[in-house]
Amino acid sequence: MQRVLVLRHHEEDHAGLIGEAFSERGFELETVMMNEHTPEFSSNGYDALLILGSSNAVYDREVEESWFGRELGVIAEAGELGVPVLGICFGAQALCLFHGGSVAPSQEPEIGWYKVDPAAGVDFVPGPWFEFHFDHCTLPETAQLWATTPRAVQAFSVGRNVGVQFHPEIDEAQLRGWLESAAQSARDFGHDIDELLAETARRVPEARPRVVALVDLFLRHAGLAVA
Repeated sequence: MQRVLVLRHHEEDHAGLIGEAFSERGFELETVMMNEHTPEFSSNGYDALLILGSSNAVYDREVEESWFGRELGVIAEAGELGVPVLGICFGAQALCLFHGGSVAPSQEPEIGWYKVDPAAGVDFVPGPWFEFHFDHCTLPETAQLWATTPRAVQAFSVGRNVGVQFHPEIDEAQLRGWLESAAQSARDFGHDIDELLAETARRVPEARPRVVALVDLFLRHAGLAVA
């Protein structure tokens, strides 16, 4: 069985819907908590690396010194071993930064469900997809743009790696966990928390096939066989 190594950054984070999609395609997922206490580990022996989101910023020097520098090392090792990476939100920003792009605070953060605009010639499902981010990527020249909103790059590839700014893994339970610490951010953005959770619960069933399509797109791009 093919294996995916999942990096998460908070206890409330999990692979969610995207983990389900990988499992449906015959992949086994193993999860590592990535923080300052994480012992050394390797992506060797895995077929793909999945990096989830974080409330931290990739340009935070204290975070880089504490543990993010090691995460960049994991991405570097994955490249050397030929292990393709799928990065979500913070994970996408890490890929952007690693490959020579830049990440900065966004003048227009995105929280909630948004449709995205696929780039010409890219077989990308426009969504809606769930967003919860305050930064945006400026892609390196080596990247191929896959999708955008008027406010941010939403999907791209660099080599066999793929980054998405939105959160395909989200379901109501995971969002509820996030909002225990970040509800005020959503309120500041004009959201009613109960309505946002209810909307997410309504959208999850229709989101599942889109997430499967996204995983299939990643697998085709990365040249990985589906069981």
